[in-house]
Parts: sequence; structure tokens; C-alpha cells
Amino acid sequence: MKDIIILGLNFGGHDTSACLMKNGDLIAACEEERYNKQKHTRNFPKNAINDCLKKAKITLDDIDEITLSYDPELLKTTNFENIISPKRKNFKINQLNKLKQLRKQDFDLEDFVRKELNFSKKITSHLHHLCHLASCYYPSGFDDSLVISHDGIGEVDCSLMATASKGEISIFHQGNQWPNSLGLLYAAITDYLGWKYNSDEGIVMGLAPYGDDTKYPDSSSKTYRELFREIVYPTDDYDYEINTSWIAFHDVRSKWVSDKFIETFGPRRKPEGAVEDYHKHVACALQNRLEEIILEQLKKCKEKFNLKKLCFAGGIALNCSLNGKILESKIFDEIFVPPASGDNGTAIGACYLSTKNQIPNFSSTRLDNYYTGSEFSDDEIENSLNKKNVKYSKPQIFEKFVAEKLKEQKIIGWFQGGAEFGPRALGNRSILTAPFPKEMKDILNSRVKFREEFRPFAPAILSEMTNEYFEIEQSSPHMLIAVAVKSEKINEIPAVVHVDNSARVQTVDDSNNPKFRKLLEAFYNQTGCPVLLNTSFNVKGQPIVNSPDDAIDCFLSTNIDVLAIGNFVVEKNP
Repeated sequence: MKDIIILGLNFGGHDTSACLMKNGDLIAACEEERYNKQKHTRNFPKNAINDCLKKAKITLDDIDEITLSYDPELLKTTNFENIISPKRKNFKINQLNKLKQLRKQDFDLEDFVRKELNFSKKITSHLHHLCHLASCYYPSGFDDSLVISHDGIGEVDCSLMATASKGEISIFHQGNQWPNSLGLLYAAITDYLGWKYNSDEGIVMGLAPYGDDTKYPDSSSKTYRELFREIVYPTDDYDYEINTSWIAFHDVRSKWVSDKFIETFGPRRKPEGAVEDYHKHVACALQNRLEEIILEQLKKCKEKFNLKKLCFAGGIALNCSLNGKILESKIFDEIFVPPASGDNGTAIGACYLSTKNQIPNFSSTRLDNYYTGSEFSDDEIENSLNKKNVKYSKPQIFEKFVAEKLKEQKIIGWFQGGAEFGPRALGNRSILTAPFPKEMKDILNSRVKFREEFRPFAPAILSEMTNEYFEIEQSSPHMLIAVAVKSEKINEIPAVVHVDNSARVQTVDDSNNPKFRKLLEAFYNQTGCPVLLNTSFNVKGQPIVNSPDDAIDCFLSTNIDVLAIGNFVVEKNP
């Protein structure tokens, strides 16, 4: 049987990306932002495509099909009137016109791709949210599961819900449509709080535990919690509705929230301005309301379908606190969230859907290895080191040497193997330290990452010891589930414990990252602690480093102590 090679593209929105599949196996996946250094870029993923082809050692001539994770027909403004749900409330003609302006595409996606790549073979497209569903179901390894997606907006839908069994995805609810979007609401509050929407929502999530939504705004007789229950509330079936008197993105995108919102809660926070108590309370109310809405939806689904496993994708699935609450609720026995849950991952979903069309018996197979990006040989790394004119060594027992530096509480830039696909550093493009003392968190935030002091860091742990440290009964290789740290272990790993005693845990075993695993083992042998603090190898506002040159430049421009790159080590103060 001839191999089926498919190139998947996320293009038409933010976080553009490319991936390659061969007979349903993921060969390569790359994000364009890693190359052009524009975080959440909307540019055509030409560099990502080229790197995928390079990694697979093929050319475009070897590609059987290109598939897109948007339906171009739904992106054309002439079709919006036909796809707006007639039952949706509060959608006036002027709002429809605003939506059309916001989503306007002045080019045909398929034609653009053909011309850009000089590609004459088959090009297909799939519904955006269906790509999200495929991106989390087919790599889950689950036979039967509930599969849901929530994000800002796809073509026009903001969510999609389905059941899956034996490789078949069956949609049962094509959910909320613009402006009734949990993703856009979270973006709106992110903007109100002075951070970048579609980028910094994780900062708001990290701020939320510092707030108290049972308190009252100065101008209201209702609590923050009560007010947010008025802002967004469940309706029939699995839907929810946003009260448009509180928001503005349905009418004036640049404004995001209404005058009523500002009058009730207080002035907008200016970027880089002080974080006031009411900012914390707003973040807390938003996060808690998000969790309430999603958990209520999932309970309804469980009652109807009685499925024991959940696959979750879309931008909202990057909210690790929410994912932790889902797991804690015991609604499902196990959940799977892919590391590229946002729009970047839809390129993979599109490939899965096209594969399914060509291989009818194709089904779900567990995938935890997402180290599918740029990879460099030792020769290439050494050339970069020499070009940058830095002194380096090549330790005989590499992981033991680096572990000794970690034991000394040095900050390590760790650059190994293929780049991770998605926004989380999973042990190949990471900054690592010991999870102690508690002050290490502040040192990293202020001296290396240059970000807000309240933001937490994640622990990576030897998988077999997870239950000794954290309240979790499943693996978490993608660092997308926040769970409680066991009380007796909080003082042992204080630098990775958030203010609410939670942590966004990453479990590490030989199957997903053997070299990182060896480093954790070496650190454990030397200290008795199986945990390392793991954060992305970048500074605030920049994509994760991609190349050896990127890694060396970041190392030299920050207070990272040691660069462990390939099998080489660079020390600032040896």
C-alpha cells in the first residue's frame, strides 16, 4: 500500500503552524512564531512548512494532500447570514455587520496556498472546531470518550461537542456562536486587566487565586461572583449566553468591555501598572465562573452519554486550573488535553481528519511525544557556539554534571532534541532550577523571565513518584493540569507551589523524553528530590527559543547561569 503523506496547515487566524503525517503518524509539527519571532503570529507558516519537510527528508512533491483547519467558505463574508443560528438571542443586524468586518478575508485560502507553495495536487479544508476535536481525540488512545472544544471563535462557532467511539467522531451539539464565547470573554477581561488578549490569558489565570470573588465592588451591592453570574449564564441544552450590556467586543473590538463594566468594577489597569485588589477579585470571579459553566456542561453530558473519559481542546483547554477542577470533580475517570490545544494544534487535527477520510478504519492511538519541531546535530550546535565565540566543555557524564549544577541552585538553560509543539516547554527548550528554596520563584521571575512576581512555575517529576507529591491519579505529560500539592511535600518543593497550594505538574518517563528523564534521575540521586522547576526557555513576550543561536543569545542576555545545549555546557562562572 502506498504511503499517505499529508501536510496540515493552520492559516487564517493566529498561531499559524504546519505539520506532517504519514499514514496517520505524526512526523513533524512546527509553529511559525518560533522562526519569525512574532508571538502568536498570523503570517503564512512558510518557515514551519520548510522545517517539517526538512525533518521528514521530503519535498512538496512527495505530499499527497494539503489540508486546512478552516473552512474557507465559512470565512467568506457572503455566507455569514446563512450560518448564523436563528435561535441565538441579542444578535442585531449591526452586530452581524461588525462580525463580518472582523472576520473578513480578502483572499481565497485555497488559491493563496496553491500560489504560495506552487502546489497542484489535492487541497482540502475542515471545520475549525472539528479540527480541535480531532487534535485531542485521535492522539488520546481512548476508544470511547466525550470530545469538546471551546475557544474564542472558529469560523463563527465558539464551541463544539461530540462523542467518539472506535475512531468515529459524532457531533451532538454545535455550540455557542459569536458573541457568546467563553474564550472572547476571557480575552476581554485580560485586556481590561492590562494584558494582551489572545496571549496573556494565562497571567489572569495565575492571578485568580490571589482574589476573593465573595467581596463587593465599591459601587455594587452584589459580590463579584454574583455579578459574573449575571455576565455569563447557562441557557438551554449545553449553551450559555453572555449579557452584552457588560461587554463591547460584539460591537467595538478595541474596547472589549462596556462602560457599565468599568463603572461597576473600576478603571482599567494600565499595562505595567500596579495590580490592585479589585483586579485580583475580577480575575478570581472570571476563573470561577468559567469553571462553573464548563463543569455544568460536562455534568449534563455525563448524565446523557455516561462516558468515562474526556478529550478537551481549544484555547480554553490551555486553562490548566480548569482542567484540574474537571479532574478533581470525578465526572470523568481520565482526561486528555493535547499540548497544542490552541489554534496551532488544529493543523494536526486537520491531518487526522484527512487521514480518516483516506483510511476508514483509522482510530485513536496514544501520542505523548510532541517533540516534533526543529532538531540540531552536535556539529550544528558546536558551529553556533564557535560562531558566538563562547567557551564550552563536553562533560563525560552529561546529566550527572548538569544535576550537580542544579543541586548548587544554578539556573540552567536546557536545549535538547526536537522542539516541543505547543506553548509549554516540556523538557527540550526549558529553563530549569531546583524547586527550592522558595525564593527561587522570585529570582526567576525578576532576573531571568522578567515577568510579574505572582506568576507560578511548573514542576517536572519522575512519573512513578507523582502520587507521592501531587493529588493526581493519571499521567500529565503535557503540563496542562493543575492539581493540589500534598501538604507534607509543600515545604520540600516550595518554588513550584502556587499561592493556592496547586501546581501545573508534568510527569516524565522514558517514553516521552528519555534525556530529560535521565537528568531528573540524576538530580534525584544527588538530592533525594524527584522534582525540577521547569519553565519555557524564553523571556516575557518572546516565543520559546528554537535554534542554537536563539538559545545562546537568550543565555547571554539573561541571568541564566549554565547553558546545557546538546552534549555541550557553557558556564558564565565556572
